[in-house]
Amino acid sequence: MKQTFLQTLKRIAKHSRYSARDAARAVPADAQVRLQTKIHQSELHHSGQIRLCVEAALPLGHIWKGLPVRDRAIGLFKKLGVEDTQHHNGVLIYLQLAERKIEIVADHGLNLHATPEHWTQTMARMRTAFQANRFEEGLNLAIDEVTDLLARHFPGNAAHPNELPDAPVIL
Repeated sequence: MKQTFLQTLKRIAKHSRYSARDAARAVPADAQVRLQTKIHQSELHHSGQIRLCVEAALPLGHIWKGLPVRDRAIGLFKKLGVEDTQHHNGVLIYLQLAERKIEIVADHGLNLHATPEHWTQTMARMRTAFQANRFEEGLNLAIDEVTDLLARHFPGNAAHPNELPDAPVIL
């Protein structure tokens, strides 16, 4: 459904109250290091690639066009190279602060093994932690669930390269 001009202005106003500092407060530097380590340890058990992205506010052009948060997550999935992994089993865990949205975007290789309901349930569990401002806890939960799925369907070996950076992306 197309948003009205007034809805667009309200959305712009909401996003203008957020900056990258808000994302850095939600996931401070020490938490980023722990999450990076967790992703690194996770990827020792499977051939998949996990990326985390926490974004405070959507770009103005995205809002002006009336695009949903899911479209931004899909765009970042591509921009961060998650769709270019060798086994097409990359996953982006995306948290958008201004609209309080969570998106999990998985490549088609992994989606052969995960139903939309699986991702919906994972996001619901994350949402509970996020509503209490326990962002690191919610992101850890998502990493654990993605790790279990990847390890079950794409077990790793020592020869598998780390294709993408493990550090969270904070925007």
